Amino acid sequence: MSGGKAVPFPTKEQVLEFIRTSPVPVGKREIARAFHLRGQDRIPLKSLLKELEQGGAVDRGKARRLAAPSALPEVAVVQVIGPDADGDIWARPIDFPKDDAEPQIVIIEDKKLDRPLAAGDRVLVRLEKTDADIYEARPIRRLQSRAERVVGVFEKGPHGSGRLIPTSKRVKTEFTVDPKDTGGAKPEEIVVAEIEPAKRLGTPKARIVERIGRIGDAKSVSIISIAEHYIPFQFPPAALEQAETATAAPLGNRTDLRQVPLVTIDGDDARDFDDAVWATADDHKDNPGGWRIMVAIADVAWYVRPDDPLDRCARDRGNSVYFPDRVVPMLPEELSNGWCSLRPYEDRPVMAVEMVIDAQGKKLRHHFVRGLMRSAARLTYEQAQAAMDGQPNDLTGPLLDPVIKPLYGAFQSLLKAREARGTLELDLPERRVFINKDGQIERIEARQRLDSHRLIEEFMIAANVAAAESLEKKRWPCMYRVHDQPDATRIEALREFLASLDFNLARGQVLLPKHFTQLLQKAKDTPYAEMISTLVLRSQAQAVYAPDNLGHFGLALARYAHFTSPIRRYADLLVHRALIGAYDLGDGALDKSALAEFAETGVHISGTERRAAAAERDAVDRYVAAFLADKVDSEFAGRISGVARFGLFINLRETGADGIIPISTLPQDFYDHDEQRHALVGRRSGRRYQLGQSVTVRLVSADALTGGVTLEMLSAEPLSEGADRFMGRTSPRQDQKGQGKKGAGQGRPKNLRLGKKGPGSGKKGKKPADKGKK
Repeated sequence: MSGGKAVPFPTKEQVLEFIRTSPVPVGKREIARAFHLRGQDRIPLKSLLKELEQGGAVDRGKARRLAAPSALPEVAVVQVIGPDADGDIWARPIDFPKDDAEPQIVIIEDKKLDRPLAAGDRVLVRLEKTDADIYEARPIRRLQSRAERVVGVFEKGPHGSGRLIPTSKRVKTEFTVDPKDTGGAKPEEIVVAEIEPAKRLGTPKARIVERIGRIGDAKSVSIISIAEHYIPFQFPPAALEQAETATAAPLGNRTDLRQVPLVTIDGDDARDFDDAVWATADDHKDNPGGWRIMVAIADVAWYVRPDDPLDRCARDRGNSVYFPDRVVPMLPEELSNGWCSLRPYEDRPVMAVEMVIDAQGKKLRHHFVRGLMRSAARLTYEQAQAAMDGQPNDLTGPLLDPVIKPLYGAFQSLLKAREARGTLELDLPERRVFINKDGQIERIEARQRLDSHRLIEEFMIAANVAAAESLEKKRWPCMYRVHDQPDATRIEALREFLASLDFNLARGQVLLPKHFTQLLQKAKDTPYAEMISTLVLRSQAQAVYAPDNLGHFGLALARYAHFTSPIRRYADLLVHRALIGAYDLGDGALDKSALAEFAETGVHISGTERRAAAAERDAVDRYVAAFLADKVDSEFAGRISGVARFGLFINLRETGADGIIPISTLPQDFYDHDEQRHALVGRRSGRRYQLGQSVTVRLVSADALTGGVTLEMLSAEPLSEGADRFMGRTSPRQDQKGQGKKGAGQGRPKNLRLGKKGPGSGKKGKKPADKGKK
């Protein structure tokens, strides 16, 4: 600025915060104006924005405008998928990346439209994101409709016609199928259909274009999820032929590791073993109490070369997808369970890293080799832990002193390093769903968290860090696993809420993962533990893959990559190839064409990861709904896991099932949606339902086809005094009858709804432990 004080150039964090907190996508001009940048300052700004985009921190949309990753634009085209039982109209975004988990959109109808919205209608809408990560859409104008695909179950009707019952909870209407459009489908077949443009009156129509299985078959649940999320599950002939003709890798120039007693430790249901570990005390006099450790990973890059048929399939899939009853692998079984699986007592090619750590777990040095190993044993987590706890069996007994105890010794040192750097420790319960041969849930159990699980996790993290450090030092491209710092706006909202409960989150300093962990420890034995844990989780950024390093906030690491699971993650395969090139370790190195596409590949595989998570979650929801179907009218304990304008999301404690209580079934009152306080608040009674609150609910319906679970509120535990102060009113007692003292509701009224009278008004009706997934 001529004649004025120089304006400081903004930091990357300041620009990122501006983009992410903007209610609408922004362009370079708006960013320059916000930070008072002129002239030559715009050149480094352009470079900074390109760096953020390539690193996956922001997405570039139409007109080169930037927004947070996976955020929908302020104005978008959506397609109506129908009303639910409460009359809410739901929609899905048009042209949404198929790799991503699809957001939920509820339409706030506008009387300006010429007629009510119907399934299949395309509408230009203005979007606003709500507290529960659901978008509210206000129509601008109706557009011409085009065919849209839907997965459903076909049922036969009179005169050869039929109807299609959608399998997705997001599609709220049924469709008729004319006789000429059945595609030969038989009753109770799972099909893919195209929705025909909606007409003014009558049930919307659909045309069947693909038959994919029968409802009730043992694997029908996973088939539905695969079809709904467009997950590739068939390998082309060229890829299958390549996998079937694979042979053993020769020793050649590899380092012979076959005398090192490496062992695999996995879940009892694992079939592919892609990592093996070993440890021994370091006998060097300068490292008292230190350890030498090795992590050996299946050499997938030997079998899958850049741009060959297997590579193209692996990139397209991005990762394996794990359902309770099956796996959709990234690589064919001949490799994933064969040549790339570190089976005991068989020679297997590996990429291995040997590390030397001191007594405090600090890494002193490391080096990578391409080797040939022979696993000394295939252990389960339970077997390793039982042996260490003094209960060895015939397999683990001989391994206890020479192999297992040194592993645990090195693990204790690695734990010290983890504690010293202060990681984010979120204790998130996991449940394991057991499926019988008939495709029915046998039981649901909490997944154990043993020291053996943590041991493997720490070894994998150490190897992942070594990979990232090596590629950075060698100046080779690296596909980093990036976990950015939390969004500043969410953190400030979290601070304000915590203050009402007499909890503090560090202010006036750089926020570190250990600050969140300290908060969670303070809340651990209080009634607020689950609520605070949920809010802390929601405040965090989403981890992604990117060639630009932003560090890993949750693990408190400056650089981090995924190296340890190339059988099931394409990112790891890329890191292997880069290491082969960086250390000149032979064939299968990263080629130059991949370097030019690294940023695009990072976005793609981040999307396939989200797609897999959504498909896995939907499948489990359907299995659990089937498990609950014969328990309608039963009472369950749960907690409020989400709050939205249209109702409450409830997580049931015993099964981990997620259900919804529509706002129309809550005790009679006018309810305001208070986004800041994550609550629905009754205007007249002062009754309120808040995130994290413990509740007792009745099961109204459980739909195995869609996975939808509908509940009814019976009672909710009273809120804390601190939360009441924050809400600005006195807490009424919330008992079985849903009665409370009347009070004047405060706060900004939003999404006003009238609930029904009291209970009884509602309608009746995994995957192996992820090593180094962080």
